[in-house]
Amino acid sequence: MTIALSFLLSVAVFVNLISLPPANRSILVDLFTWISSGSLQINFSFLIDPLSALMALVVTGVGFLIHVYSVGYMSADRAYGRYFSFLNLFVFFMLMLVMSADYLVMYLGWEGVGLCSYLLIGFWYEKKSASDAGKKAFIVNRIGDFGFILGIFLLIWTLADQGVFALKFEAVFSNIQSVPPARLTTITLLLFMGAVGKSAQFPLHVWLPDAMEGPTPVSALIHAATMVTAGVYMVARNSLLFSLAPITGEVVAGIGIFTAFFAATIGLVQNDIKRVLAYSTVSQLGYMFVAVGIGAYAAGIFHLMTHAFFKALLFLGAGSVIHAMAGDQDMRSMGGLYPHMKITAVTFICGAVAIAGIPPFSGFWSKDEILWEAFREGHTVIWALGLFTAFLTAFYVFRQVFMVFAGQNRSDAHTRQHLHESPAVMTIPLVVLAVLALVGGVVGIPFFKSGSPLHHYLDPVFASGLQGLTQSGQDVSHAHLGLELLLMAVSVVVGLLGILLAAALYMEPLKARMPSFLNPDVICLQFKNAYELLYNKYYVDEIYDTVIVRPLKRFARYCYSFDLSVIDGIVNGAGWFTRLAAWISHKFDIYVVDGAVNSLATLVDFNSGFWRRIQTGFLQNYALIFIIGLAVIVGSVLLFSTA
Repeated sequence: MTIALSFLLSVAVFVNLISLPPANRSILVDLFTWISSGSLQINFSFLIDPLSALMALVVTGVGFLIHVYSVGYMSADRAYGRYFSFLNLFVFFMLMLVMSADYLVMYLGWEGVGLCSYLLIGFWYEKKSASDAGKKAFIVNRIGDFGFILGIFLLIWTLADQGVFALKFEAVFSNIQSVPPARLTTITLLLFMGAVGKSAQFPLHVWLPDAMEGPTPVSALIHAATMVTAGVYMVARNSLLFSLAPITGEVVAGIGIFTAFFAATIGLVQNDIKRVLAYSTVSQLGYMFVAVGIGAYAAGIFHLMTHAFFKALLFLGAGSVIHAMAGDQDMRSMGGLYPHMKITAVTFICGAVAIAGIPPFSGFWSKDEILWEAFREGHTVIWALGLFTAFLTAFYVFRQVFMVFAGQNRSDAHTRQHLHESPAVMTIPLVVLAVLALVGGVVGIPFFKSGSPLHHYLDPVFASGLQGLTQSGQDVSHAHLGLELLLMAVSVVVGLLGILLAAALYMEPLKARMPSFLNPDVICLQFKNAYELLYNKYYVDEIYDTVIVRPLKRFARYCYSFDLSVIDGIVNGAGWFTRLAAWISHKFDIYVVDGAVNSLATLVDFNSGFWRRIQTGFLQNYALIFIIGLAVIVGSVLLFSTA
């Protein structure tokens, strides 16, 4: 209910925003003063503009559908309430991130979604692989976040040198152009380091495939539709900074295209239904970073939006399959599920067609625009790698389709008896997302002379960034319709070739007619080393384990031993020494100090007892003593005077 209400409010905000003139579509809301230290004053503020409103629609809209789906998927889980509390907390922090008006509020949301990711990935914490995956995600994200917070600190320091004590986006953007290019490059590279961790780009991509240990709706929400796109959103929000730092832009685009290709090759040979989609997510995020790296910010956000539709659909479809297969996720034990799960199959295929880049589905329009922008700006290598990655994407996603829904069922007899379609509470979100995957790209199609509605809507946000590209000496080229249509056709052909190759290798009727050397098993044997390399994900996890994890664990054990034997030895030795000194002090006090005091008291007591006998209290005794004493004195005087 809360997510549905959030979505309705987001729609209302969006409608009110577009009713305003483009120049006025930026509303700043200061809630309260959060930090006040000398000249630095930071308000807890939110910014409503075209970018944040669009992101809020994506987060709450897709989030609502996933919540509805989760009602059926998690109905039998004993931690049902805990699951939804974590899911709602995640949406809360994600909305805080995308609607923040300054860097510190953004960082609060940034860390909040990281925490919720840890809680949701390790939701089934009694399962070791799930708890390990949660810890892995948390630690890897902390590495990226370390760079992110350093970038914010360096930004504060840089602006303070100019007498600017504010972290609101508008204040930073107004004063950033006077910052030296080298300093600005350092700041943006540090900020991008945070995006690399949060959006699972190489080399910090290793957490996302393992994150599939969480419930499937979690994968759909956090690792397909929202959290992993936070890095792309952050770069887009800081379009002016990144535009004025062209070196950083090249780094962003380079890492993006490498990650897209790298992850797509791994996805070719994976057999876990969710793991294929996980590497697909890493690859598609690479496309988004290519877009924002070359300055095509609107294209990057466009692909972010369409990706949310078709990737959430694919993950939820995979969850429906896993639900029918009694938890089995291995595609080698599936097959022939179409007759049993027609709604799931049809909607999953819609998502597959969208990600493969086949028109008129939404994924085609957004991915093709990124490829066109790369080609138009002269990044020919990026365009070529992106085009080849599109071929790989079409191949591995339809390999998945054919292995899961076509051919003969390869599951055991018990599972085959219980194959069934998911309940309506799970299939209705699939249908809605399939419709969005089909028509969601219409807002980005340039069917008007002046361009696409989405680009015009986002123009006020990215206008300063595009101006920054011009100021930094980067060429912002104009479109060539004929060439664009030709490259569009090439993109479609490449996608279709990927689908046809997958059909030839994995669709049973066609597979039987293919030459033996085109049999997937034969190919794996012929190229065993390459297959092992891809199947084991280029051994990146093993390399990290050997080079980083194990040495750190050994160092930790050494530190533990040093702490146990040296630090604790010193502390314990000091404790024993203190106890010994206290014992000696105690004995000295008893036998010396108390002995001296007690001896003096005994002597006084003895003397007083002796002299007490003289003090009788009788007058005659005192007179006698007086006379005797007087006689002694007089006698002594006479005796000594005579002598």
